[in-house]
Amino acid sequence: MLTIIFAALLGLSFGARAAETSPDALVKATAEDVITVIRTTKDKAALRAAAEEKVLPHFDFRAMTQLAVGQHWRQASPEQQKALIDAFRTLLVNTYTASLNVASTGKESVEVKPTTLKPGDNDVIVRTTVRTASRPPIPVDYRMTRTPSGWKVYDVIVENLSLVTNYRSSFASEIGRTGIDGLVKALQSKNQELAKAG
Repeated sequence: MLTIIFAALLGLSFGARAAETSPDALVKATAEDVITVIRTTKDKAALRAAAEEKVLPHFDFRAMTQLAVGQHWRQASPEQQKALIDAFRTLLVNTYTASLNVASTGKESVEVKPTTLKPGDNDVIVRTTVRTASRPPIPVDYRMTRTPSGWKVYDVIVENLSLVTNYRSSFASEIGRTGIDGLVKALQSKNQELAKAG
């Protein structure tokens, strides 16, 4: 799973260009930022800082969490929704940092396919291929939406597997057993495990 997450997030280092560049040009122009970081360090703190600074500001975590929680989202109070968003964001940060540390070889590259963006388009899929030394090329699609602060990712599809859909089934199962608060606690517990493992 770490390799899949690594592949999914490798090209997403958007910087300040998010508000002024088309989604595909943005991914293409900035993919090397993360690759440069992983080629120069394996330090977990530096990798986490790279994730926080370069990648995660360009995800719409509210939309991602809402999609992952599915129909149960409407049952959650505003406080529970915030707790879910915070816990899910932390989970992705921890997973991303761990995957950079474990899966990277320094020989990764990202090929971005041109995306046709029509006037007024506010939702787009940017298709890429991640090439690594350890496995065949991995197709990665980014579902992005236009926001007032630039393009944001709300789902990542790796080899036809949606990150959001992948979490939805496990989230629904946990909510069925322990409720919304139980899912929050489960995510927080997983985050603590990942933090200790690092």
